[in-house]
Amino acid sequence: MKKTMLALAALSLPAIPATIQAQDVGTVSLDDMADGALKGDTLAWDFVEGITTEVGPRQAGTEAEERARHWAMTWLRKNGFANVANEPFEMDTWVPGELHKAEITSPFPQPFVIQPLGGSASTGGDGITGEVVEFANVTALQAAPDGSLAGKIAYISHSMTPTQDGSQYGFAGPARWVGASIAKQKGAIATIIKSVGTDYHRNPHTGGTRVVPDMIPAGALSLPDAANLERMFDRADGRAIMMKLTLTPQNLGKTMSGNVVGEIVGRDPSLPPVLLACHIDSWWNAPGAFDDGAGCGIIAAAALHVSHVGQPLRTIRVLFAGAEETGLWGSRAYSEAHINEPIAVGLESDFGADRIWRFESNFRESNPDLHAKIASSVARFGVANSTIRASGGADLNIMRDQKGAIIDLQQDGTRYFDLHHTPDDTLDKIDPVQLRQNVAVWTQVVGILANEEGAIQNDGIAPVGLPIMQAEER
Repeated sequence: MKKTMLALAALSLPAIPATIQAQDVGTVSLDDMADGALKGDTLAWDFVEGITTEVGPRQAGTEAEERARHWAMTWLRKNGFANVANEPFEMDTWVPGELHKAEITSPFPQPFVIQPLGGSASTGGDGITGEVVEFANVTALQAAPDGSLAGKIAYISHSMTPTQDGSQYGFAGPARWVGASIAKQKGAIATIIKSVGTDYHRNPHTGGTRVVPDMIPAGALSLPDAANLERMFDRADGRAIMMKLTLTPQNLGKTMSGNVVGEIVGRDPSLPPVLLACHIDSWWNAPGAFDDGAGCGIIAAAALHVSHVGQPLRTIRVLFAGAEETGLWGSRAYSEAHINEPIAVGLESDFGADRIWRFESNFRESNPDLHAKIASSVARFGVANSTIRASGGADLNIMRDQKGAIIDLQQDGTRYFDLHHTPDDTLDKIDPVQLRQNVAVWTQVVGILANEEGAIQNDGIAPVGLPIMQAEER
């Protein structure tokens, strides 16, 4: 195969892995480029360091997210991407407000640390006071009689533990996703939850909750404060636990967000492209290094490294989706705008920056040779093959809507929920060695996909929703 280098990619020679010499661009093999990325990639770090330093937190629908889009487009153009654009869309925008306070007023008066959940109603600046009623989990809350929480504050707990695959998110997540809406049905005036996370720092984990008509205030306590509250219940001896809660979020109505796209243009524009996705927004309380600045850096670095091997057969398109955290607005908007444009295969990076340990596809049966080729190619990076059927990241709505081919490159999530949606999601938490392993694996996989001549078809079983740990809109 003739290896023709993209002219635009030639502008980005400093982005080549340090182990690959500039004069070798267009002549080195894909394996060599991936191995070089493992040892010397700086692109992914450059992206996540830059966006967290120069933009910081990027709440969906706000001016900060707009600055992030402009920053990302500048970065993509500087590094040689073509067809860089912002694709705007309108969204309902919620912001957290300034006051986030929870205080036990009796029988053990003391302050707690709390953050509002996305979509929470306001208590007003004067706050509200009510008796707190304890529920061990959402199932216990569902069993409460209708009206039994009138005038009271529901507290919902869980027992989430760390796992490599993040599966405990599906177990504990309903406390956040649906707890407030269920508590409202039971008559509650507000809901507080034990943060859906696994750390024991005094940092609440925010995240979206289901919004219903006449929404009630909803917040998340830090895990140490939740544990303290549970001890209070154990020793209250029948006395009511009273709390004053002050949360002042606002709904701003319709504002603009947008998706950022860019391309490494392929030799054959008639072939459907390979879509690489991440999301550019974060919650307001952190600069979003793990979630998901690193993901955007990983996919962009991989696309560029593939271009340095030579112009790929298929176009590689990156999608930096907007407004993922507050309801997959960008994912849905991208699918609506491009649903009639076939995509060969989609994959997303949105589970931190720790090492990839497992490869999954939804074409193991329909394209067995391609699945086996990819699995074999990444084994040297410590990535295991799997029979689990890929269902795609949160920003790949278009692939599910098109019933297309999907790959999941599963990252180690053991410490992800220590940081997820907390103020601790900062640049220093990223391990550069593990970040480079991600880039190496992605370079290898994307390079194979972008030069695959045949059609890539899924196994014929339509994906069923999102992986539970990536259902950020719930």
